[in-house]
Amino acid sequence: MSQQTSEAPQAPRGGLRRRVAVGLGAVGVALAISAGAVVMGGDGQEPAAPLGGAAVIGADVRALEAHLKSRPKDDRGWATLGSARVEEARTSGDPAGYPRAADAFERSLKLRREGNDAALAGRAALAAARHDFTGALRDAGQALAVNPYSEQALAVRIDALVELGRYDQALKAAEEADLKRPGIPAFTRLAYVLELRGDTQGANRVLTLAMTSATAPGDIAYVATALGQLTWSQGQYDTALKHCATALRAQPRNIAAQECRARTHAAQGKTAEAIREYEAIVARYPLPGQLVALGELYEAAGKDAEARRQYALIGTWTSLARAGGVNPDLDTALAAADHGDKAVALKAAQAEWQRRRTVHTADALGWALYRNGRAKDALPYARKATATGYRNAVFLYHLGMVEQAAGAKAPARRSLTRALSLNPGFSPLAPAEIRRTLKNSAKETS
Repeated sequence: MSQQTSEAPQAPRGGLRRRVAVGLGAVGVALAISAGAVVMGGDGQEPAAPLGGAAVIGADVRALEAHLKSRPKDDRGWATLGSARVEEARTSGDPAGYPRAADAFERSLKLRREGNDAALAGRAALAAARHDFTGALRDAGQALAVNPYSEQALAVRIDALVELGRYDQALKAAEEADLKRPGIPAFTRLAYVLELRGDTQGANRVLTLAMTSATAPGDIAYVATALGQLTWSQGQYDTALKHCATALRAQPRNIAAQECRARTHAAQGKTAEAIREYEAIVARYPLPGQLVALGELYEAAGKDAEARRQYALIGTWTSLARAGGVNPDLDTALAAADHGDKAVALKAAQAEWQRRRTVHTADALGWALYRNGRAKDALPYARKATATGYRNAVFLYHLGMVEQAAGAKAPARRSLTRALSLNPGFSPLAPAEIRRTLKNSAKETS
C-alpha cells in the first residue's frame, strides 16, 4: 500500500435523479423539488446506510495494521485503518474500537495535515458513529473543501444534517451527493427523504431502482433490507420477507437483514420463531433496540424473567458506549421510558433534544414526558414527531396515547386507529394496549 495523494475530483455524473425522472416520471420531480426532513435508520436504532468507499469499508483491519508496522509513515494507510476500525465497531455494535480509530486518524493527520481529505472524512464518520453530529458536519465540510467528490464525506454530511434536524439542507446535500457521486449511499438517502415525507410509494420506487445499481453483496443486502424495512413498516409482511430473503442470499450473516426477518415474523404472530432469531441477533449485536425487541417478545410469550434480563443489559451497553466516546442518550431515553427508570429516560431525552431537534428526538422526549405523567407537556413534542408526514406506527401510537391522556379523545382515536391500520404488528405489546384504549374510549362515549 503506497502513500497516495487526495482522491482526484471527478466530473459530475448523471445521478439517480436523472434516471428516476426518465424511468418514473413524477418521482424524479419530487426528488428535485421536495423539501423536508431526512432521518436515517428507521427508529434511530438501525445501522446507518453505507458511507461509501468500498475499498475503505472492505479493508481488513489486521492486514492494515500489519502493513503499517512496516510503513508507519503511510498517512493514507492510517486513514484507511481508522475508517476500517469505525466500520468494524459500528457493524459489530462494540464501541470499544472507536478510540483506536481516533488514534489512527490523528496519526494520519500528524503525517499530513494539509489536503488529507481521507483522514478528515474518516474522522467525520467516527464523530457520526459517536453521535457527535456537530463534529461530523465540521469534519465532513473540511474534507469536502479538499475533495468535493469524497463519497464518504458527502454521505456523512447528509447524515449529520439529518441528525441535527436541518432537513432542508440535508435534502440539498443528498441531491448534491447524487449528482457528484451517484451510488448506494446517495440513493438510499434520497429514498428516505420521500419516506419521511409520507411518500412511501416513491421511496419504494427509488430503492427498487437502486437495486439495479447494486452489484456487491453488501450493497444488495443493504438495499434489499431497506426495502424489507420499508414494506414491513407499511404492514406488507409477505413482501417484506421476500426482500429480507434477497438480502440474506447476498449476505447470510447480515444482522440488519436478520432483524428485518425476525421483526416481520413477530408481526405475523410467529413469536417463538422471532424469539429464536432475536436471540441469535443479540448474541452478536446487543444494542438497546434489539434488546428491547427481544425483551418484549419474551413478555408477549409470558417469559417475564427473561424479559427483565434483556432490559437489564441495556445499562451495560450504555456504560460501554460512554466508555467508547458514544453519546447514548437517545437510545437510553427510548429504552428506559418503557423498561427502566422513567426519570432517567426524561433526563436523557431532554439532553438529546438540546443537542439535536429531529422527529426521533421529539418522539423520544414526548414519550418520556408522557411516561412521567406530563401528557400536556408531551403533546407538542408528539405532534412535532408526526408533523412531516412520516408514516411510522410507533410515532402514531405514542401520539395517540399522549392525546388520550391529555384529554384529546377524538384525535387520540384517530391516531391509534391509524397506527393499527398502518402496521398492525409493529410491536409485540403495544397493539394490545391500543385495542384496550380504543375499547375503553368507546365505552366512555357510548
